Formats: sequence, structure tokens, C-alpha cells
Amino acid sequence: MIDRRVFLAALLTGSVATIASAHAQPYQPVPELRREPMPPPRPGFLWEPGHWRWDGRAYFWVRGHWIEARPHYHRYIPGHWDRRGPNWFWVEPHWE
Repeated sequence: MIDRRVFLAALLTGSVATIASAHAQPYQPVPELRREPMPPPRPGFLWEPGHWRWDGRAYFWVRGHWIEARPHYHRYIPGHWDRRGPNWFWVEPHWE
């Protein structure tokens, strides 16, 4: 459970999505990525590749999709799994 003070601080800094998604997954490794063909470029959009999501019991596949570009940001970091010790953590996609 997230401490109320941490949650309020995250809310004020806009980090709620990161905290909510940073829960450890079980010791089950993340399955290998599926191969999805990338569609042709679409002006004003970036392709978010497909990825595995954890629903509390098992992984399920989320298909790739288009997201609207944000030209005032430097770059887009796609969501990805990060292994920390025996656990896996989902890092939300974000703009820098």
C-alpha cells in the first residue's frame, strides 16, 4: 500500500502514474516480445510498440498503437520492463 504522504507528494509532482505502476511483479519473467509489423509513418504521430502487461495474475499482450507526437519535448521513451533483483517493474512510457 502506498503511504498517503507519498501519494500526495506524487500527486503534486505529477508522478502518480509512475508510483502506481512501480509495483513489483512476481518472480515470473516477462515473456519475449512478439514481433509486430510497424505500419508506415503517420505525420504527427509516433508508434508505441506492443508490450506485455501484468494484470495481477498473468501477463497479457497490449498491441502497438499510434500516440500523438509532442514536438515541444526532446524525445519519447517507450514503456519497458526493468528487472530489479528477482522482480520485474513496469516503467511507464514518458516524454523527456
